[in-house]
Amino acid sequence: MSTGLRLFDLAGGDDDLRFSPNCWRTRLALAHKGVPVDTIAWRFTEKDAIARSGQGKVPVLVVGDKWLHESWAIAEYLEDNYPDRPSLFGCLQGRAVARFVNQWSSEVLHPAIARVIVPEIPAALHEKDREYFRRTREAAFGRSFEALAAERDEALAALSRTLAPLRSTLATQLFVAGAAPAYADHAVFGAFQWARVISSVALTPAADPISAWVERMLDAYDGLPRSAKRMTTV
Repeated sequence: MSTGLRLFDLAGGDDDLRFSPNCWRTRLALAHKGVPVDTIAWRFTEKDAIARSGQGKVPVLVVGDKWLHESWAIAEYLEDNYPDRPSLFGCLQGRAVARFVNQWSSEVLHPAIARVIVPEIPAALHEKDREYFRRTREAAFGRSFEALAAERDEALAALSRTLAPLRSTLATQLFVAGAAPAYADHAVFGAFQWARVISSVALTPAADPISAWVERMLDAYDGLPRSAKRMTTV
């Protein structure tokens, strides 16, 4: 049964190509909680559509007259307003640790993966977004997409070093959160799903414990992540 929740979710030129790491965090949190949601394809230049949220980025979750934004704030809302559903955090201490993982992923992991895959993203975008995306991202990186593409090997080596703590953790446990996935996994996996949807470049070798974890996450929540359309199949 529909709950009436709506999620503005970043899409490419194809409505079904959903690649935002932050939106994937929210989609997985909703799936974890078992809360149905209607997703709305949104593009970078459609900021008027989410103006009621008071800002211009997705995810934006609409619940009645509430317009919630930022994946972490949405996760806390879901945890607090659906207490009878499976917990995203486990306990107050777990929530605090998940916040750290969330911030590490946003501030360290996302930039490291972006250096690898960002030059490929324009090909996936709706034509109306391409100029905006190139202009804003090249300004953020301080170099052209062509220069970033030429540095891919260096970026992959740097990413491997960044992933060392995640690798050693997943060598001894199945998920970031322990025996089963929870929000800490969503926060990290969103970045890998971003790369998987957009790019065919392998971020980690097959024998890496991270690769095995990615496969487990792809099968989580009845295979929701694995079912995502990929740029390589559009």
